[in-house]
Amino acid sequence: MKLSDYLFSHLKEEGIKEVFQVYGAATGHLVDAFVRVEGIDYVAPFHEQACGFAAEGYAKVNGNFGVAMATSGPGGQNLITCAGNCFYDSVPCLFITGQIKQEFMRPDDSIRQIGFQESDQVGCFTPVTKYTTMVTKPEDIRYELEKALHIMKSGRPGPVHLDIPIDVSKAEINPEELIGYDTSLEREFNVSKIEKQVDSYIENLKQAKRPVLMIGGGVRLAGAVDDLLELGKELKIPMYPTWNALDIVCSDYEYYGGRIGTYGGPGRNFGIQNSDLLLAIGSRISGRITGGNVKSFARGAKKYMVDVDAPAMQRKLQQLPFDECILSDAKLFIKILKEKLNNVELPKFNSWVDKCIEWREKYDPVTPNMFDKTKHTHPYAFMRLLSEQMDSKDILLTDCGGNVVVTNHAFKTKTGQRYFTNNGNSPMGFSFAASIGAWFASDKENQNVICVTGDGGMNMNIQELQTLINYNVGVKVIILNNNIYGITKAFQETNFEGRMEACGPKGYNPPNFIKVAKSYGLETMQISGSNYNEIRTQIDELLTHDGPLIIDVNCYEYHTYDPKLIGWATPVEDMYPYLPREEFLSNMFIDPLEISLHPERLVYPTTNEDKFE
Repeated sequence: MKLSDYLFSHLKEEGIKEVFQVYGAATGHLVDAFVRVEGIDYVAPFHEQACGFAAEGYAKVNGNFGVAMATSGPGGQNLITCAGNCFYDSVPCLFITGQIKQEFMRPDDSIRQIGFQESDQVGCFTPVTKYTTMVTKPEDIRYELEKALHIMKSGRPGPVHLDIPIDVSKAEINPEELIGYDTSLEREFNVSKIEKQVDSYIENLKQAKRPVLMIGGGVRLAGAVDDLLELGKELKIPMYPTWNALDIVCSDYEYYGGRIGTYGGPGRNFGIQNSDLLLAIGSRISGRITGGNVKSFARGAKKYMVDVDAPAMQRKLQQLPFDECILSDAKLFIKILKEKLNNVELPKFNSWVDKCIEWREKYDPVTPNMFDKTKHTHPYAFMRLLSEQMDSKDILLTDCGGNVVVTNHAFKTKTGQRYFTNNGNSPMGFSFAASIGAWFASDKENQNVICVTGDGGMNMNIQELQTLINYNVGVKVIILNNNIYGITKAFQETNFEGRMEACGPKGYNPPNFIKVAKSYGLETMQISGSNYNEIRTQIDELLTHDGPLIIDVNCYEYHTYDPKLIGWATPVEDMYPYLPREEFLSNMFIDPLEISLHPERLVYPTTNEDKFE
């Protein structure tokens, strides 16, 4: 049996139906294997980065893992960003690269290169994978593949990489003689210690007045979404999802407190900041949540952290100091906590929950004036309508930059929906390519896959419009088109007195996306103006459209994203546009910081008028 055939037969047994790849000579034998291995096939985008993003989207929807493959040299190097995506967001993906014949490889790293397109793929992938190796002997393929897949899924999940030289990929092997990887030495958590820590949390909960839960993407990775929602109904305290958990604790969940962080949405972070007991499950709590003034985050709360990543438990490595660090996966922790709660009578937190919901509703970033008659469509208004009209089983992906902020502010998730982006690495062009992978993993008959991107992000992988044609990928691609790098413009206004460089019109001028899409033979839709009854009808049309569709939403006037944090010294409860000090102070249960007592220090910098049309 050819080694390449064995490789994909094994992946098929692991539940993989599609592998995303761009052909190259070093992967020739690997690609040829698809001719002989039934039940698994390749999808061929036009750029390796699109392959990697698609594999990530595939993994996030199928709940298993994704596979991307590229050739030696530049092909493999184009996957590095994708591996970084998966590494920082804990996404299980297998990256396979072809490599030149071993006889043509450099003898040591003092020589730059001998063979054509020779490169140190293992060295390139090392910083952004959990495991990477070159398979130098055909008889090692089973061991290395099983080891890679085991490491990929265990603990905090993440990407792995196998580099396979041509002479290895084409080799004949006997599967019966291959030695496998011993997975019997599984890491076990210290259950007795976790139980004691849970007891400590419960004792603090009984004394708390304003407890909250912060939920991260690790809850889904642990297969604990349903467990968490059941736990929430027992605790009956406000829940705040991080950006990786917006489809875990959805907008319609009864204890949903709102969206938090430096671009905090409903609630303006008041719930978290005023809490006296914080339990974070499955989140590393990044700077996008805490802001630059880390010590001010939830400063009045006793803080418990639950994480599967042992280094995260080390206080010397934590930006945000925790009172109790619990090493456990989310599912085990929730199971133990639920069992312990069976014999505990908790206080009622009704008034606190009501207050958090009041904040959530009162400070909704989507305001009535966004639906006023204007020349162009307001992106917040459009996304709110889209959220109202999308089905609870649909899938929404968004890109980085301004459009992810708009979506996080305005889109209300429904229980059952999937909504995700890549947060840790946050590359432009992610959502379009990832939506292709998501579509292949979706229930195509009963699920819409909606891609939201910006004009800047769309340009990054615009060649994949042809992939939509080639495979009739039924993704609806919504371009929130403000004809500018919007988040860059907002940054420049804040920090450079409104000087606008390399974001538009100087240094940036996107194409007419409708014309480009039509040149590929794709159907299109233009949304413009502020007749939102008409826009509702257009949204219904795009959601019921059969096949791929490119939608250009003309929102040229808009590049501001409020509410947001201005200045890294400012605590995250004090978001711009700033509330009148009297109103702000009326929302504070804990003492405000000195900087928030002086509104003159919190003035948004004066900017030049936006003359861009």
